[in-house]
Amino acid sequence: MIFDTHAHYDDEAYEEDREDILKLIRQDGVGLVTDVGATIASTKKAVALSEQYDFIYAAIGVHPEGVEELTAQDMDWLCELAKREKVVAIGEIGLDYYYEDPKRDIQKIWFRKQLEVARKTGLPVVIHSRDAARDTLELVKECMKEGMHGGIIHCFSYGKEIAREYLNMGLYLGIGGVVTFKSAKKLKEVVEYAPLEQLVLETDSPYLSPEPNRGKRNSSLNLPYVAAMIAELKGISGEEVIAVAEENAKRLLFRK
Repeated sequence: MIFDTHAHYDDEAYEEDREDILKLIRQDGVGLVTDVGATIASTKKAVALSEQYDFIYAAIGVHPEGVEELTAQDMDWLCELAKREKVVAIGEIGLDYYYEDPKRDIQKIWFRKQLEVARKTGLPVVIHSRDAARDTLELVKECMKEGMHGGIIHCFSYGKEIAREYLNMGLYLGIGGVVTFKSAKKLKEVVEYAPLEQLVLETDSPYLSPEPNRGKRNSSLNLPYVAAMIAELKGISGEEVIAVAEENAKRLLFRK
């Protein structure tokens, strides 16, 4: 069964047909989904969805674009929320230098604090990193030495050198629709290089639909296109990609 390790079905893009799309993906072979928080509000929605649907699990955390409003009390709240049965990861957290704000120093402070939540709670992390390769890597290295519990580099977008560093730490690379893009030469090289046992499938729904549906609202229904591209790059079947990726995700996320 397909395991979509990163989706945002709490997003307003599904406000009108969320129940229908979730029913449809189940009928179409999607066995499990991690709904990933990006703000305090979306984290609450992700947990609510996980408690409403037996096949949905939640990751809790605040995306780097939203960290300016965070407080120490929010970190305490995340630690408490992590005790919920259906919460399986801390995320999506990390660094995003694409825009000037929030300032990089602020992002680093709250990335460290949320990594500390993961360490305290024993949960793996789901890490967002855009245009921040070295800083993200150094912070993850620093925290892994302090007893972290693994994680996924979401929507991996860097080259083989950075991939090697994460893979050597035992982390997983999240591969989604971008791998199907003609322009994704660097990512295709990473997928060819990385062990299948350290790849997981993800959509980032409603964003980043793969070819041939690029530009449309994404959903877990599109994951076979991602699996097919990975299979082509590795010279194996799409079914094998789906099966191994599912086992990888379960091994990481279902350790409570």
